Amino acid sequence: MAVIKKSKAEIEAMKEAGRVSAKVLREVGARVEPGISTLELDRMCEMLIRLEGGVPAFKGYMGFPGSICASVNDAIVHGIPSADVILQEGDIISIDTGAIVDGWVGDNAWTFAVGSISPEKQKLLEVTEQCMWAGLDAMQEGNRLNDIGRAVQTIAENNGFGVVREYVGHGVGRSMHEDPNVPNYFIRTNRMPLEVGMVFAIEPMINMGTYKTRQGDDGWIVYTADGLPSAHFEKMVAITEDGPIILTTEPDHRRPVND
Repeated sequence: MAVIKKSKAEIEAMKEAGRVSAKVLREVGARVEPGISTLELDRMCEMLIRLEGGVPAFKGYMGFPGSICASVNDAIVHGIPSADVILQEGDIISIDTGAIVDGWVGDNAWTFAVGSISPEKQKLLEVTEQCMWAGLDAMQEGNRLNDIGRAVQTIAENNGFGVVREYVGHGVGRSMHEDPNVPNYFIRTNRMPLEVGMVFAIEPMINMGTYKTRQGDDGWIVYTADGLPSAHFEKMVAITEDGPIILTTEPDHRRPVND
């Protein structure tokens, strides 16, 4: 495993990719409503990224055709935007997107409610967001890699939810996916020390039911095995000499990791 640690200057440079990614995700999420297609959201995302001086990080990545991954209800991740997928009242949608700015990658995701959603779905969103913050809080110098997974898994399973195993967080930098993999569940042997200069995407994928998944026919989209809803939240965080900082955020929306 070759973890590429970033210098203070490189982390500072990554903030712009993070800012663009966060701003665009927020603005696209604000357009989520019944009747809109995931393709419309995708086109909006690409336009906004380019207006900010970035390049969509997802489009063309390993052949992926969209600027967002749009995963609705029981879709966990990697949904391809489509004119045929029209959001309906009561749906939830995970939008995962990112921008490349000056060669650095930003990567973030959020799960949005479409109109009014059921209490069960609302709880899933709230718990999954809590899982993300717990994972970010665990990314402290001197902790171990498996402390992140333990923090996420504890909250999810205490609420009766399943933690996806096959898809995980990851290092990020000039490539979208760098070492190490960052599981959202505890693995005893994942004892790599967390050190200054590490930049990870922390992204819990939490299912209302079983943690098991199934691959869709297009080779991209991933569903829950039992057809129950799934939620997905993601931010990038860097460990600095002053502690962990969130990179995929806007200056007016920063939340100290240790709040």
